[in-house]
Amino acid sequence: MINYLYQEQNWQSQLSDLITDPFELLDQLEICSDALLSGAILASKSFKLRVPRAFVGKMRKGDPLDPLLLQVLPHHLELEEHPEFVTDPLGEEAANQLPGVLHKYQSRFLLTLTGACAVHCRYCFRRHFPYQENLPKQDDWPQIKAYIEQNPHINEVILSGGDPLTLSNRKLKLWIERLESLQQVKILRIHSRVPVVIPQRLDTELLEILKSTRLRIIVVIHANHAAELDDQTCAYLEKLSQHGITALNQAVLLKGVNDDAQTLIELSQRLFDARVMPYYLHVLDKVKGAQHFDLSGSKIDEIYHDILAGLPGYLVPKLVREIAGEKNKTPLFGKLTF
Repeated sequence: MINYLYQEQNWQSQLSDLITDPFELLDQLEICSDALLSGAILASKSFKLRVPRAFVGKMRKGDPLDPLLLQVLPHHLELEEHPEFVTDPLGEEAANQLPGVLHKYQSRFLLTLTGACAVHCRYCFRRHFPYQENLPKQDDWPQIKAYIEQNPHINEVILSGGDPLTLSNRKLKLWIERLESLQQVKILRIHSRVPVVIPQRLDTELLEILKSTRLRIIVVIHANHAAELDDQTCAYLEKLSQHGITALNQAVLLKGVNDDAQTLIELSQRLFDARVMPYYLHVLDKVKGAQHFDLSGSKIDEIYHDILAGLPGYLVPKLVREIAGEKNKTPLFGKLTF
């Protein structure tokens, strides 16, 4: 019990002690650049910097092009306008059926339980999402329950956000118990970046909660580069499989971060070391503020050809794009003509 309490305090204290000041982040990394700092300060006014100190500890000091830093440091290019990059690239407003409910695909729907994240990724497709008016309240559960029951084809629920693992174990357990009371729900998927940026979140109590439910649990983490997966992080991620929990990874193709095949090959290999299977490799969602991460179709096709040549099939993530209004993710390999 003492060890568990220490772990619990550890992840919670990390979550409450994040770096939110661009000057502090660059100072910690010993990067001195007035241009970089001024751009970061401007861009953070519209989408705040937020990053755990442990994740910063994985970054290379003195390197303004470190691939982990580029994912979280606000940049002046975010302020540029581009007609193809919009605030709701996936059409989620139209899919927002009830507070907290996004229903885009027939057999599964998504619950946004919180707008909070442990880290603000600069390419986040929900960086403009109106969380406050969409978070489910305590008395919204009867409506959500009725919605599921009125749609008998739904057999899977995805917990998202924000990041659901910023919630306490008590709140997560409450939602799991609610969902497992509905016999038509068989699978619970949890999408979270927290196990990568604060791996201690996979504490004893959370793992027991996930192990004990009748629902089949799938935890989908989000890592874009092998440098995010140090030995400590991998050790925590291995606990998922040790508790009978399926662990998958989603990555996003990002210019300057992982836009070469060898980087993505190493990511798949490192994930496999942690008993996490590569799942999706997403083409960047065209969200306003993220246009500087975009890659051409020909470049993406070239990268993916080399990944196929360099990895066994079971370690190759599916290359996809999410298109607003479509009934599924769209496979892209061999179709990149944009």
